[in-house]
Amino acid sequence: MGEHIKIRNATGKWVVRAGGAVVAESSDAKELTEGDMPAVIYFPRADVGMAFLEKTDSTTRCPFKGQASYYTVSTAAGDIPDAAWSYEDPIDRVADIRDHIAFYSDKVTVEQL
Repeated sequence: MGEHIKIRNATGKWVVRAGGAVVAESSDAKELTEGDMPAVIYFPRADVGMAFLEKTDSTTRCPFKGQASYYTVSTAAGDIPDAAWSYEDPIDRVADIRDHIAFYSDKVTVEQL
């Protein structure tokens, strides 16, 4: 993994809320820091309410992590397009985020309990 990317176990319990619903909750989340950017919390897929997520056609490519797939978060309050992403086949250096999903904190609420 490059010097500018660090992945560690996130401390405590983390939750994602959207449209009044709890979309994810985990005590096994990962925290990824990349350079001087804010940390991103990655939730194990098993701890995400996948019924709230619908995969979109959106993708991006990061030279350090690989290709990201995006998800719309659907709640009773409405859809939040491309609010979550996952590196389903990440580059080996960041394999710890495989089978994890991250959420944009400006689109949904991501917080430590």
